[in-house]
Amino acid sequence: MEEHQYVASDGMRSLIRHNNMLLMAIARFGIPFGFGDGTIDEICRQNSVDTNTFLAVCNLISGHPYERFPVELSTLMDYLKRAHSAFVDYTLPKIRLKLIEAINYSHSNEVALLLIKFFDDYVVEVRNHMEHENSEIFTYVEGLLNGNTDEKFDISMFSDNHSHMAAKLQELKDIFIYHYSQPDSIPLSAALFDIINCEKDLMAHFIVESTLFVPAVERLEEKLRRAASEPDATSTDNPDESLPGIDALSQRERDIVKCVAHGMSNKEIADHLCLSIHTVTTHRRNLSSKLGIHSPAGLAIFAILHNLVDIRDVRPM
Repeated sequence: MEEHQYVASDGMRSLIRHNNMLLMAIARFGIPFGFGDGTIDEICRQNSVDTNTFLAVCNLISGHPYERFPVELSTLMDYLKRAHSAFVDYTLPKIRLKLIEAINYSHSNEVALLLIKFFDDYVVEVRNHMEHENSEIFTYVEGLLNGNTDEKFDISMFSDNHSHMAAKLQELKDIFIYHYSQPDSIPLSAALFDIINCEKDLMAHFIVESTLFVPAVERLEEKLRRAASEPDATSTDNPDESLPGIDALSQRERDIVKCVAHGMSNKEIADHLCLSIHTVTTHRRNLSSKLGIHSPAGLAIFAILHNLVDIRDVRPM
């Protein structure tokens, strides 16, 4: 493995050996375990994950140089959504169960219940924060990817008020460690260990959003602003000449074109690529906008002409 930086040719296994905390990142990209000796690039391609985005995230949260790897926003948003689900649906509920188990050993039940309420209120804040990102921020960015701008909002409004959500968790941890005494600290230490890891995980999540996601959105906003200020390049005698070809498509968009050519429905594509139907629909709208091709049959022909699929594998439409 190249020193101080993960690259596409590294084995996925060696990446985990170097930093086993990256197991969470792998899962949040929707990559299943059991990948044997495959390289990072091989495993990402097999699971329709943009390799550069994967490498940018893993290098960043491991403290390695990440700038050489361009981020694909749709892939990064899928990663962030899965991270949100992991925090809200798994990590925080697991911590709560351990805290309840720990305070059963305590003789100060009234204080213990106040601490549980403190934690529950914190979970509500985290859930609201992440649901806002899912429903408002990511929807805004999906609109940008489709060429739609919003004069009343830009990503700086999000980043100016964006927080890592770890401070209150650290406060709760410190209260337990420095001020809360009980006869048996072993169950509580297990809960505090999970709190410490969650605190680190939230900080890493915040760094990914601030360092990769927000700048990528800002670049897209600037690109759309420049395009809006330039003369309409499509108003020519032959508008088809201005339509992009295969090079304009991201790896995820190519995967979706191949699925369409194989005759798959949006639900089948979503299941196959581990995406939501909403994300697949967004990608298909984006494809139609980019290519000027709106029918499944047209996309199938495009896929054949650009060697994305073999004509023998195309299902009649």
